[in-house]
This record gives sequence, C-alpha cells and structure tokens, in this order.
Amino acid sequence: MDGKGLTVLNNKVQTGKRIFGFLMAFLIVALETAVMTYVWVNYYNTELPKAYDFWVHVFIAAVYMVLLFAASAMYGGLKIGSYRMIELMFSESIATILTNIVFYAIVCLLAYHFPTPVPLILGTMLQGLLIAGWILGSTYIFRKLFPPLDVLLIYDGTQKDLFVEKVKTRRHQFSINESVRATGSDEEIQAAIDKHAAVMLWDVTTERRNKIFKYCYERSVETYVMPKIMDIILRGSQTLHFFDTPLLLTKSSPIEAEQLLIKRLFDIVFSLVLIVITSPLMLLTALAVKLYDGGPVFYKQIRCTRDDKQFHIVKFRSMIVGAEKDGRARLASQHDDRITPVGRLIRKIRIDELPQLFNVLSGSMSFVGPRPERPEIIEKYVESMPEFRYRTKVKAGLTGYAQIYGKYNTRPHDKLKLDLYYIENFSVWLDLRLIIQTVKILFKPESTEGVAAGNITPIEREEGHE
Repeated sequence: MDGKGLTVLNNKVQTGKRIFGFLMAFLIVALETAVMTYVWVNYYNTELPKAYDFWVHVFIAAVYMVLLFAASAMYGGLKIGSYRMIELMFSESIATILTNIVFYAIVCLLAYHFPTPVPLILGTMLQGLLIAGWILGSTYIFRKLFPPLDVLLIYDGTQKDLFVEKVKTRRHQFSINESVRATGSDEEIQAAIDKHAAVMLWDVTTERRNKIFKYCYERSVETYVMPKIMDIILRGSQTLHFFDTPLLLTKSSPIEAEQLLIKRLFDIVFSLVLIVITSPLMLLTALAVKLYDGGPVFYKQIRCTRDDKQFHIVKFRSMIVGAEKDGRARLASQHDDRITPVGRLIRKIRIDELPQLFNVLSGSMSFVGPRPERPEIIEKYVESMPEFRYRTKVKAGLTGYAQIYGKYNTRPHDKLKLDLYYIENFSVWLDLRLIIQTVKILFKPESTEGVAAGNITPIEREEGHE
C-alpha cells in the first residue's frame, strides 16, 4: 500500500478508535451510575425526612453520572487503548472513590445526619468488580480491533535507546518497526516515511526537523514530535495580528497581575484550611519523629523560588541526623539507608511535606509550581541546561505539572519541559486541575522513587540539539 493509502486507512482507524472509546466510556459510567442509583433509591432515599419520587431519582442519577464522568476524564480512567490495564484500573478506581465520597456528602446534607456508609461501601466494591471486568473486556476487544500503530522513528543525538524503551511501555499502542537517522539523505527518509502509518521525530535539529515535518504534513502523515524548549515557550504565546501579519507575543511575565492576586488569595485560604484540618496528623507525625531517635522534628533546607530568591523549606525530618554531614547535596536514592523507618513511612504517603503548608501561607511557595531546588543543585543543572533558570519565573510549588506527569527520577531535561509548559500555559483552571490530579499521584509508588543509587543528583550529561 502506498503512502496515500496508508494515510486514508489510518484516518479510518483513528475514527474507529474514537467511536469505540466513547462507547466504552459511556458503558462503564452508565453501569457505575446504575449501581449507585440502586443504592440511593433502595437505601439512602429511605433515610431522608421525606422520600423523593421518580424524577428526583433521575436528577440524582444524572448528577452522579456527570460527576463520575468528569472525575474519570480528569484521572484518565476512560482511556482504553492509551493506558496499560493496571493504570486504567487505578485511575478509574480513584475517580469512583472520590465521586462516591462527594455523593455520600450530598446524601448527608439531604438526610440531616450521617447515614450508615455500608451500602455505599458495598456499592463501591461492586463498582470495582464492574471496572475490572470492563477494563479486561474492552481492552481485549480494542487490541483485537486496533493493532499497534506502525511507526517510523527518525532520530538524532545519543538518547535513541532511551526513547525506544519508553515507547515499549506502550507497545499495545505503538510499534517502532523501522528507525532511520535524521542525517540521512532526503530520498532515503522520504521513502521510509511513505512505508509507515506514523512518524516519530526524536531529538532532531530544528532545521532538519522542519524539512521532514513539512513532508509529513503535506502527505497527512500522523507525526509525533519531541518539542524543543523554545517550542514549548512559543506554544504559550499570545496570538496577535499586525495588520495582515500574524505575530506571536511572549510576555515578560507569564502570569498576569490579576492572576497572581487570585493565585495568592487561593494559597492563603487553602493553606489555612489544610493546616487546621491536618494539625492532628502533623502533631502525631512530630511525636513519631521525635520518639524514634530524639533528633529534631523538622528539617530545614535552603531552596530557591521566584526570581531565584532563597528561602528555608520546612519538612518533617525523614532521614537520620547528619544525613549530609559531608556537605554534599544529594537526592534520596532508592533504598537509601539514610532514611529512618518513620521517615520511610511518612515519605511514602507524603506526610513529610505537610509543614510546607506554612511555606505556602508565608508566600515563599505556592500550591502549584515547579518544585523548589537547592541553589547548588540549580548551578549543576545550569551547567548542562542554561534554560533551567527559566523555572524561577514563577513561585516554587508543593505540586506541579512535572510532579503529575513525571516521576521522581524523570530526566531533568524532561522535567524542565514539563515545568515550562505549566509556566507558559498558566491558568487558574490549570492550577485546580493539577491539585485534583495530585490526589492520584499520592498513591503511585513510582512518584516517590529515588534516583539510582550512587547518584548525587539526577543530572545527565546529554548530547542535545536545543
């Protein structure tokens, strides 16, 4: 089949994937809604001062369905074919549990008391079985109907194998069947493109990338491009028209003054509320840290925030006293023997981060933003990535884009791109979405993994083309 035929076939396949995904998403949301509607009608409706009739039940079911769909979409629980089954199970389960918590809160408000949560728990367990069956069945059908996308990899630089390993984690979605260097002749590369349904461009120089991309675009070939740092910055630019000429405007400050005010007000209110709510947990944690070895409860360290301003970040101490007595800055490694048993527990469930709420309240940090780094580690990063300083255009944050979509040991270059995407695409809605998604990563063990043992920092000396 020639290149044009492959493109037509690929378009039909993509349309089929979207239709299948929509039908499967509707199916599981409808099934879960049916379960909780049954619980509502047969149990909680009888707990109300006055039982509701049919149309109110329909309204309650519709509200539940909308909430569940929004939560599922937020956490990626409906992306059949895009995520691995275990990821889908985890994401949809988190979405279901959070929706059911909100549902129970609504029931309590309507009933004027706290009805027994047993029916809700049993209903949630049944939903879990439905989710498992849905994921197994729909994934099996999807993989039978839609084989992995036939991909040509066009690469340069020295990190090709690393990228191929990443793609292999999505082998049900992509299959790299051929690889060619971007430095090859135009004829060789174009002939290879015409034989495949999609193209991935990895670490290709800008000039060469543009030429290859134009060829793919002209022939409507599906193209995946690893963006350069400047691509990410320009993507967040404002579009202007200078008479009949389109312009891209990158402002001196990525966040407007009114947005900064809203962000700061949110930080103050939300940090105060969480400090009050979590104060008993913080007290218990402080006692556990103190009783274990008698050392200090808190660990303070100099970090950098907006405009490279230094501040003392505060955490519950999770390592032995004098963990860095040699004076060298190093990140925690996997199975780090400096971490105490109490510290391992509080790091696993992120309790060690709670004192940073006071950093947020004081204005040193925000809830959402790039994670604050130590000055000496920033200097090491800047040696290989001068653009690393761009991260300090905004305040450091408790959570952020890189924390949600990356891992603890994600390459610094990739983390930088994720942070810059957040900075250049800031909105209040994006902040709220990232805060909601943070609930999911709290339960993902890979988000707290350390770097490989023996590394001082996760810096890699890379040959790149930025």
